[in-house]
Amino acid sequence: MTQEPEPERPERLAEAVKQRRERREQWRREGERSIGQNLAMIGALGWTIVTPTLIGVFAGRWLDRTFSSGIFWTLGLLVAGLAIGCALAWQRIYHE
Repeated sequence: MTQEPEPERPERLAEAVKQRRERREQWRREGERSIGQNLAMIGALGWTIVTPTLIGVFAGRWLDRTFSSGIFWTLGLLVAGLAIGCALAWQRIYHE
């Protein structure tokens, strides 16, 4: 029993078309981004991911030393920090 995908709502389709037109017009006005701007964005996205990950690692190490729990907190907060960093980077790319 396969379920067919629900057709897109006309409002969502109209919104997507409008957004694409706006982006195309912006591209025509401003042109391509320079290599420097692209490299700056890559660097900012890298730090957006790395910073929460490192905060998670340092907080986890501190908790592990405090409670003598091996690498329990370090591993958990590393994964949590990485997930938060990736989510923040995704949002930044999406809004760009």
